[in-house]
Amino acid sequence: MKMIKDQVKLSKEFKAQTTKAILSILFFTITYILILVLALGITALCVFGGVILIITLPKFITLALGVGLASLGFLILIFLLKFMFKSNKVDLTHLREIKKEDEPNLFKLIEEIVHEVDTQFPKKVYMSSNVNASVFYNSSFWSMFLPVRKNLQIGMGLMNTVSTEELKAILSHEFGHFSQKTMKVGSYVYNVNRVIYNMLYDNESYDRLVESWANISGYFSIFVVIAATVNKGIQWILRKLYNVVNKSYMGLSREMEFHADEIAVNVTGYEPLKSSLLRFSLADYALNSVMNFYQGKYENNLKSRNIFKEQSFVMSFLAENDKIKMIGDFPEVEIEDLNKFNKSKLVIKDQWASHPSVEDRIERIVSTNLNSKKHDGSPAVGILKNYENLQVSLTQEVFSEIEFKDQPSHLDFEDFRKAFVEAYLNNTFAEIYQGYYDTKNPEYFDLELEDDREEIILDDLYNEKKCDLIYRYHALVNDIDVIQQIHTRTIPIKSFDYDGVKYGSKQAIDLVEKLILEKKDLYDQIIANDIKIFHFFKQLEESLNRTSLIGKLYSDFFEYDKIYDRKYTVYERLLEGLNFTNFVTPFDKIRENFRKIYKLELDLKREVKDVLDDSKYQEEISDEMRSNFELYLSKDWQYFREESYLEDNLAILFATINDYGYLISRGYFITKKELLDYQVHLLQESSVVNEEM
Repeated sequence: MKMIKDQVKLSKEFKAQTTKAILSILFFTITYILILVLALGITALCVFGGVILIITLPKFITLALGVGLASLGFLILIFLLKFMFKSNKVDLTHLREIKKEDEPNLFKLIEEIVHEVDTQFPKKVYMSSNVNASVFYNSSFWSMFLPVRKNLQIGMGLMNTVSTEELKAILSHEFGHFSQKTMKVGSYVYNVNRVIYNMLYDNESYDRLVESWANISGYFSIFVVIAATVNKGIQWILRKLYNVVNKSYMGLSREMEFHADEIAVNVTGYEPLKSSLLRFSLADYALNSVMNFYQGKYENNLKSRNIFKEQSFVMSFLAENDKIKMIGDFPEVEIEDLNKFNKSKLVIKDQWASHPSVEDRIERIVSTNLNSKKHDGSPAVGILKNYENLQVSLTQEVFSEIEFKDQPSHLDFEDFRKAFVEAYLNNTFAEIYQGYYDTKNPEYFDLELEDDREEIILDDLYNEKKCDLIYRYHALVNDIDVIQQIHTRTIPIKSFDYDGVKYGSKQAIDLVEKLILEKKDLYDQIIANDIKIFHFFKQLEESLNRTSLIGKLYSDFFEYDKIYDRKYTVYERLLEGLNFTNFVTPFDKIRENFRKIYKLELDLKREVKDVLDDSKYQEEISDEMRSNFELYLSKDWQYFREESYLEDNLAILFATINDYGYLISRGYFITKKELLDYQVHLLQESSVVNEEM
């Protein structure tokens, strides 16, 4: 029987990328060997020179200089060889090992895939809470030459949001990565990248060794400085190599994804893989939304009993709000749903992407015309012995990492459902707007502009065409920025496609000028529509004989929009000014930096007082925030004394800055929502009045 791996032929592009990857490995290997030979030569000369110096002039100073000189070569040699002793051990603390006796049906599914793909059964199978599946192993330099058994990790967040057949397609993709011998090339390129990365960036233990050696004697430090200079030269060469090797690795990595997809399609047909790829981002967003919800509940000592049950609810809830149809237990996401907001006409071949886009992957698998062999739409969690118990157990592990003030209690599912929906509605705008304000704010205009009293229909203000203006405008803003970077060589590419036409980097500036005019035209249309919206609701307010409030709400929003930049600048300048605390900084420089911070704090204290006094923020300020604000305002704090940071005081400052930044952003949202909710209220009241008439 012909195995699937034999049926799936390597594409020309795959072979081309493999050849590039092999050549890049050879190029690196030859360059590295030359550097290593030179380093060995330098080491031999340094040792010989050190010995001669000590023998010729046997004194303490020459002994120190001789040993220091001999160490010079060894320091360079250690720098070049240290990667051989570095292993990349995967953190398993968030994983739970699953054995065959625990989950026989899951292992039966894996065995079926292993047999069909003709690859090895994983060494171990782990379960995590993530929306993901992967094959992994502990790697080191020597794993390029020695056989290494791979482990399989399956995320409950993934199993919880796919069907059994979709899970089979996903796992077939993962095993597909290791079903071809040519996949070993990818492993070599990956490890070469790790070798270069180790010498460029992973030098903490080496730096400690060098520092300890330099501290033994001032004579040794002379040669440490020389070794550091030589190492910098080596790193300069490696950076050039890193670009070459990494680019070839990324190209091969994309082809490996396509290849693994094709193997999965041969196992299940393309439909299960397609539907799971399209649903992935929604499933991931749903789980993150659950976790973000509970972040706001930590101070109330509340946690979830089962985040995955809540993930399923949130995924369905979000799908319903986005008008995504449900088929069985799962949303059927379409490509149109993914691209709803993407109106960009700019196409750039991203040479640094490790994965192809979802759209490209789907186009490739659909082109195989391999239909599903069977349609098992049952939830994947159903193959587990008792999935609810496992979900509860994994949830407990997730929350075990959280430090609660008191003994936490579980939030009942129904209470979660109600609280989540309420929070969602409080943080989103009414459905009547059809997403018009999701990515834009009411644009500023003169509220005294004369109303020409033309008949305005609500559907004309917030229809698909008007929302499309917003998406197109944002796409243009982003495209113009990217094309300008191409022109200035900030983005180093020679050509790109725009709206189906190929452009060189030299032509970019002419295209930008054209797009700026197009952007202005779109902005004018958006402004015109915003003015119509204001007049529509002003007329509606008048028809209801209500006290005029719409003008004040618009005016308040425009005013907050104007002062927000000033408020945000205070937050931004402080964070930027404190960035030095993340790095080793000379003491004098630390003191100088804090003198600047003390001046910036005058603005922060003024703004924090305003926040505490403003009624707009009162419901948003938690007891913990208020307590920290009041503590911060109670005195002038010092953050550095006697060559040490005062960590507790710094914690108060950073908490104040972060809470302030959050609150001014919430203030912006609240001001905007107050205006938009009032408009909805007018529509609701008008509807009631019309019904009564």
